[in-house]
Amino acid sequence: MTDRALWHGQAHMPTSQAHRLTIKGGEGAWLTTSDGQRLLDATASLWHANVGHGRERIARAAYEQMKTLETYHVFGRFANEPALDLADRLADIGPIDGGRVMLTSGGSDSIELACKLARRHWQLEGKPEKTTIVSRETAYHGLHGYGTSIAGLEYNRDGYGSQSLIPETLRIPANDIAAATAMLTAHGTDNIAAIVFEPVIGTGGIVGPADGYLAGLQAFARANDILLIVDEVITGFGRVGTLFACERYDIRPDMVVMAKGLTSGYAPLGAVLVSPRIADRFFDGADAPMFRHGLTYSGHATACVVAQENLDIIEEEGLVEQSAHLENVLARAVAPLADHPLVAEVRSGSAFLAGIQIVPDVKGDDVAFECVRRGVLTRTIHANTLQICPPFVATEAEVELIATTIAEALDSI
Repeated sequence: MTDRALWHGQAHMPTSQAHRLTIKGGEGAWLTTSDGQRLLDATASLWHANVGHGRERIARAAYEQMKTLETYHVFGRFANEPALDLADRLADIGPIDGGRVMLTSGGSDSIELACKLARRHWQLEGKPEKTTIVSRETAYHGLHGYGTSIAGLEYNRDGYGSQSLIPETLRIPANDIAAATAMLTAHGTDNIAAIVFEPVIGTGGIVGPADGYLAGLQAFARANDILLIVDEVITGFGRVGTLFACERYDIRPDMVVMAKGLTSGYAPLGAVLVSPRIADRFFDGADAPMFRHGLTYSGHATACVVAQENLDIIEEEGLVEQSAHLENVLARAVAPLADHPLVAEVRSGSAFLAGIQIVPDVKGDDVAFECVRRGVLTRTIHANTLQICPPFVATEAEVELIATTIAEALDSI
């Protein structure tokens, strides 16, 4: 055990320091540790390494931009060309026609922005009572003030002296539309500003939407004048086999939150795509209101160039189509694990993702440790579930290796 100054995120530090796994390098779907071990990255780092590790062309693009201008802020009348260009591109390819784009430093920042903007919208609409932000049970939306407050995972809200840092929040059943709409009605729809949801729940256990749930939620929101904020931090840019999950699941959002796959982790960057319904008033006329929100690194020039290069790679290499293909490969590969006595459930088929839920009397962390010993890096998320979220550049053989390694690890427990 080495005592170092770094305080890890979401970590029990005595355990993390005793079992620290330091990653030194990466190429494609593979990583190298500081001890020289080679590991197949079954998690795409923290859900974001979609184009794989070690892309030299992205590094070169960042270097060339830094030589010219590392960044300049986008507050007030100021801008930089990479931020302008990226915002235009996201507006063009995103699932909202005629949308506007605000750039951030990542997913948590983007959730914060979207929730604030939802409340600001209703204040300007003359409906100040519409302040509640609704999320789903087991949802994860980052860990800033709003992300913590709307967390569907109770342990991410605990320990701060109240049920929610921001009180105007509500959590509804994750996949039971009748129960969800009943709870929304009981709360009072006149008080609800927006519903925030992941089309496919990620950290909450990799759970796809039940039949009719998203359609029912959308219909309820439209009928009751409630905004829809779709969290595509994980699903965006190809993870579901379409560029955005809104396309696959026929969602018509008011705002879309983006991050992770926007740069594949090569730079911290997020974005919120905002519908004309919300954005137009802020752009029209001398008396247009202001949205007093922004970050020092919103529209960071180098990060925006990195995003453009990442999006070019996704397009040129057909990685959205590859993700759709590998989703089926992964589903077939993990299906036999459902018969293992230590597996409670296998969840796949809603994205290029799979969740392997381990039975309660076996620690998922122990299985993950055994996988690492055998050369495959995975980790445990909610509900004692192993996360499988490979880079889009993984081969069929590598995807199958993840499943067989998990089987071997389970057999060793």
